[in-house]
Amino acid sequence: PYEIAHAGGSVEYWNEEPGSAWFHRLRNHFRKLVWINPTPIERWRYTPSTDLVRELVEDRMYPLTPHGLADAMRFLAR
Repeated sequence: PYEIAHAGGSVEYWNEEPGSAWFHRLRNHFRKLVWINPTPIERWRYTPSTDLVRELVEDRMYPLTPHGLADAMRFLAR
């Protein structure tokens, strides 16, 4: 989760801001926001970065499955 929580945390290049700053910008710009997670849902609890992202999107994380996409679209359409 270092790339999300800390400035300069990206493994590819130096970022002046942590990735979480971009999540906050997205949340402030869009009325509704979801995160589609390609990792199988059974493994979400074992990954600290998944917990952090789920927190940043206020629990609106959906699996990249037909059912998960349908649920995400239903949420966005409300």
